[in-house]
Amino acid sequence: MRLIIVQSRTASHRLTLSSFLLHLSSSAQTVRLQEASLTFRCCLCHPKQPCPLPKSILLLSPSPAAASDMSYDYLFKYIIIGDTGVGKSCLLLQFTDKRFQPVHDLTIGVEFGARMVTIDGRPIKLQIWDTAGQESFRSITRSYYRGAAGALLVYDITRRETFNHLASWLEDARQHANPNMTIMLVGNKCDLAHRRAVSKEEGEQFAKENGLLFLEASARTAQNVEEAFVKTAAKILQNIQEGVIDASNEACGIKFGHGRPQGLSGGRDGTVSQRSGCCS
Repeated sequence: MRLIIVQSRTASHRLTLSSFLLHLSSSAQTVRLQEASLTFRCCLCHPKQPCPLPKSILLLSPSPAAASDMSYDYLFKYIIIGDTGVGKSCLLLQFTDKRFQPVHDLTIGVEFGARMVTIDGRPIKLQIWDTAGQESFRSITRSYYRGAAGALLVYDITRRETFNHLASWLEDARQHANPNMTIMLVGNKCDLAHRRAVSKEEGEQFAKENGLLFLEASARTAQNVEEAFVKTAAKILQNIQEGVIDASNEACGIKFGHGRPQGLSGGRDGTVSQRSGCCS
């Protein structure tokens, strides 16, 4: 089992452990999560005393699909961003585990998930980082923009303020991510249309004005959840094939899979992209 993320009640612990946890998770291949307890020694505690972190520690356990997860053409790194309570973690859980958890603890720092998808006959692995929406964790969240190929920017259609805050989240993404990161705007909780505070047309207009993809979805019913992740991946793949993104540059949030020749952008005509960076 591999330690993936610690949900600590104190931001100071999370800040100290963030880079360590990211290193441990970098080679993870499966996404079946289970809770466990752990005593961890960190530099914030007395050097001779263990540091008990009384929260959940997410571990990866082997799954039957682990072997097949090794075979993919590309790996795309995603982040999910947006205000607290808009349903980011529920969208991730629905996409990776095909289930809805009505009561979900607030994300502290980041959480991780992964899944294989197929786009135009190509197996692609999505590595997804679910970020905390609280303002106190924005500095941590910003560190995960770097090296992301795609993002889901999520708001709650029943809470107007979450839509009003989209400009701030988008500004962060534009500032800290590569310019060619594909962003899907997701209006979550469309199953609660009777409580709607943001019209679909407003979401479409915001997406159009800012060059984003757009869908309304429901983590509860699974409506458009698959589509949100897969359409984002399809756009990233299109950008690779058209030479907009250099897939050999890992700063773009893309890695080649096992057996795939390095240096090829994967263009539709089989040509090699001559562009040198993901921001070309």
